[in-house]
Amino acid sequence: MEKVNRKSSARASIKLGELDYTPVLIALAVVLLTFVVLFLWKRKKTVRSAVLLTGLCDSGKTYLFTHLCLGGGRETFTSIKENVGNLETKKGRQLKIVDVPGHERLRGKFFDEYKNIAKAIVYMIDSVTVQKDIRDVADFLYTILADKATTKIPVVVLCNKQDETLAKTETAIKSMLEKEINIVRQTRKSQLQSVDNSSTSETFLGKSANVDFEFDQLGQRIRFLPCSAIEEEFDGLTTFLETL
Repeated sequence: MEKVNRKSSARASIKLGELDYTPVLIALAVVLLTFVVLFLWKRKKTVRSAVLLTGLCDSGKTYLFTHLCLGGGRETFTSIKENVGNLETKKGRQLKIVDVPGHERLRGKFFDEYKNIAKAIVYMIDSVTVQKDIRDVADFLYTILADKATTKIPVVVLCNKQDETLAKTETAIKSMLEKEINIVRQTRKSQLQSVDNSSTSETFLGKSANVDFEFDQLGQRIRFLPCSAIEEEFDGLTTFLETL
């Protein structure tokens, strides 16, 4: 019994200051460092730093891209992969420009790849063929505007080829798109009702299905600007890019 008491007394005499906390401190430091690295990695991954050039094939995206990033227009062909470059603004800031392929089998894939880092979107339209292609033009624009990843960023609808005689004005194109989006919206609504709404990344565009769609109903500002990439007339766009 006396031996047991001696051992208990010896253990009780150990002072807290004599304990080695080094392993505990190292473990805490590792955990803290892990959280910091994960936070910075996630923040870097989701930082919005790119301007996406989007639209259908032959709208002039790649030609405009070469003007902005290479200092002059180049002969271009239908893109099968994205083009990425940098634009230096007058204020000396660097903007990442991503030219998204316009082919119907590719545009959705590349838009999904870059939408989470998009700081702004430029949607280019061929003002000459827009009436013929209005359904496809409206459908892809709806996809962009209704995506939850891009509902809070500015969008410029750039009406290209204004130098051509048969080109529709930006005002006429805006009106055409509002009417066509009414039809697209109804189709999308029917599709959403047939699936689980929680699994989609789309939001409903406009006030309600009973009110005709107008771009002014959206929370984000949508600008319609005239443009002629081949004549290097896109001052409205460059002015917009300076504000980013």
